[in-house]
Amino acid sequence: MNIRRFGGFVIAGLVIGGSALSAHHSFAVFDMTAEKTITGVVSKFEWTNPHTFIFVDVPNDKGVVESWAIEGMSPNYLGRRGWSKTSVKPGEKITVSVRPLKEGKPGGMFIRAQIGDRTLMPTGAPTDER
Repeated sequence: MNIRRFGGFVIAGLVIGGSALSAHHSFAVFDMTAEKTITGVVSKFEWTNPHTFIFVDVPNDKGVVESWAIEGMSPNYLGRRGWSKTSVKPGEKITVSVRPLKEGKPGGMFIRAQIGDRTLMPTGAPTDER
Protein backbone atom coordinates (compact mmCIF):
# COMPACT_ATOMS: atom_id res chain seq x y z
CA MET A 1 0.00 0.00 0.00
CA ASN A 2 2.83 2.41 0.81
CA ILE A 3 4.41 1.81 -2.60
CA ARG A 4 1.15 2.63 -4.38
CA ARG A 5 0.72 5.78 -2.34
CA PHE A 6 4.33 6.84 -3.06
CA GLY A 7 3.83 6.11 -6.76
CA GLY A 8 0.70 8.24 -6.76
CA PHE A 9 2.59 11.15 -5.20
CA VAL A 10 5.37 10.81 -7.78
CA ILE A 11 2.91 10.83 -10.68
CA ALA A 12 0.99 13.78 -9.21
CA GLY A 13 4.27 15.68 -8.76
CA LEU A 14 5.29 15.04 -12.36
CA VAL A 15 1.92 16.20 -13.68
CA ILE A 16 1.94 19.38 -11.59
CA GLY A 17 5.62 20.10 -12.25
CA GLY A 18 5.28 19.34 -15.95
CA SER A 19 2.43 21.79 -16.38
CA ALA A 20 4.45 24.51 -14.65
CA LEU A 21 7.40 23.86 -16.96
CA SER A 22 5.28 23.92 -20.08
CA ALA A 23 3.64 27.16 -18.96
CA HIS A 24 7.02 28.92 -19.02
CA HIS A 25 7.64 27.79 -22.58
CA SER A 26 4.15 28.46 -23.90
CA PHE A 27 3.80 29.64 -27.47
CA ALA A 28 0.22 30.76 -26.83
CA VAL A 29 0.95 34.43 -27.58
CA PHE A 30 2.29 33.61 -31.06
CA ASP A 31 0.27 32.66 -34.13
CA MET A 32 2.03 29.37 -34.87
CA THR A 33 0.07 28.98 -38.13
CA ALA A 34 1.38 32.22 -39.64
CA GLU A 35 4.77 33.44 -40.80
CA LYS A 36 5.53 37.13 -41.35
CA THR A 37 8.70 38.57 -42.85
CA ILE A 38 9.85 42.08 -41.96
CA THR A 39 12.82 44.18 -43.05
CA GLY A 40 14.33 46.94 -40.98
CA VAL A 41 17.34 48.10 -39.00
CA VAL A 42 18.51 46.44 -35.76
CA SER A 43 18.19 48.90 -32.88
CA LYS A 44 19.26 46.51 -30.11
CA PHE A 45 20.22 42.87 -29.51
CA GLU A 46 19.67 41.58 -25.96
CA TRP A 47 21.81 38.54 -25.15
CA THR A 48 19.92 37.83 -21.91
CA ASN A 49 18.28 34.91 -20.12
CA PRO A 50 15.84 33.36 -20.39
CA HIS A 51 15.42 34.52 -24.03
CA THR A 52 17.33 36.69 -26.46
CA PHE A 53 15.58 39.61 -28.16
CA ILE A 54 16.29 41.39 -31.42
CA PHE A 55 14.68 44.83 -31.65
CA VAL A 56 14.12 45.97 -35.23
CA ASP A 57 12.90 49.36 -36.44
CA VAL A 58 10.52 48.69 -39.33
CA PRO A 59 8.66 51.31 -41.38
CA ASN A 60 4.96 50.38 -41.64
CA ASP A 61 2.64 50.94 -44.62
CA LYS A 62 2.15 54.59 -43.59
CA GLY A 63 5.89 55.27 -43.28
CA VAL A 64 5.82 55.33 -39.48
CA VAL A 65 8.68 53.40 -37.88
CA GLU A 66 7.55 50.65 -35.49
CA SER A 67 9.89 48.88 -33.09
CA TRP A 68 9.49 45.10 -33.41
CA ALA A 69 10.53 42.87 -30.49
CA ILE A 70 11.62 39.48 -31.82
CA GLU A 71 11.96 36.77 -29.16
CA GLY A 72 14.65 34.16 -29.71
CA MET A 73 16.10 31.15 -27.96
CA SER A 74 18.27 31.40 -24.83
CA PRO A 75 21.91 32.54 -25.06
CA ASN A 76 22.97 29.09 -23.83
CA TYR A 77 21.05 27.35 -26.64
CA LEU A 78 22.28 29.76 -29.32
CA GLY A 79 25.84 29.81 -27.99
CA ARG A 80 26.10 26.05 -28.39
CA ARG A 81 25.15 26.56 -32.04
CA GLY A 82 27.78 29.18 -32.83
CA TRP A 83 25.97 32.40 -31.98
CA SER A 84 27.50 35.08 -29.77
CA LYS A 85 26.43 38.43 -28.35
CA THR A 86 27.92 40.03 -31.50
CA SER A 87 26.03 37.87 -34.04
CA VAL A 88 23.50 40.69 -34.48
CA LYS A 89 24.68 44.29 -34.29
CA PRO A 90 22.76 47.56 -33.95
CA GLY A 91 22.62 49.44 -37.25
CA GLU A 92 22.59 46.32 -39.43
CA LYS A 93 19.84 45.94 -42.03
CA ILE A 94 17.98 42.70 -41.28
CA THR A 95 15.19 40.67 -42.82
CA VAL A 96 13.50 38.49 -40.20
CA SER A 97 10.83 35.80 -40.46
CA VAL A 98 8.71 35.42 -37.33
CA ARG A 99 5.63 33.76 -35.90
CA PRO A 100 3.69 37.00 -35.27
CA LEU A 101 1.96 37.93 -32.04
CA LYS A 102 -1.72 36.95 -32.07
CA GLU A 103 -2.78 40.34 -30.71
CA GLY A 104 -1.32 42.10 -33.76
CA LYS A 105 1.33 44.18 -31.99
CA PRO A 106 4.75 44.47 -33.68
CA GLY A 107 6.64 41.43 -32.45
CA GLY A 108 7.01 37.71 -32.78
CA MET A 109 9.00 34.55 -32.32
CA PHE A 110 12.23 34.25 -34.32
CA ILE A 111 12.31 31.71 -37.16
CA ARG A 112 15.24 32.88 -39.30
CA ALA A 113 16.96 36.06 -40.47
CA GLN A 114 19.13 37.39 -43.25
CA ILE A 115 21.81 40.03 -42.59
CA GLY A 116 23.70 40.76 -45.79
CA ASP A 117 24.95 37.39 -47.02
CA ARG A 118 24.59 35.76 -43.58
CA THR A 119 21.61 33.57 -42.76
CA LEU A 120 20.85 33.22 -39.05
CA MET A 121 18.95 30.16 -37.92
CA PRO A 122 17.97 29.26 -34.33
CA THR A 123 19.20 25.69 -34.81
CA GLY A 124 22.51 26.44 -36.50
CA ALA A 125 25.40 28.86 -36.50
CA PRO A 126 25.27 32.06 -38.51
CA THR A 127 26.67 31.13 -41.93
CA ASP A 128 29.71 33.42 -41.64
CA GLU A 129 30.83 31.71 -38.41
CA ARG A 130 30.83 28.11 -39.71
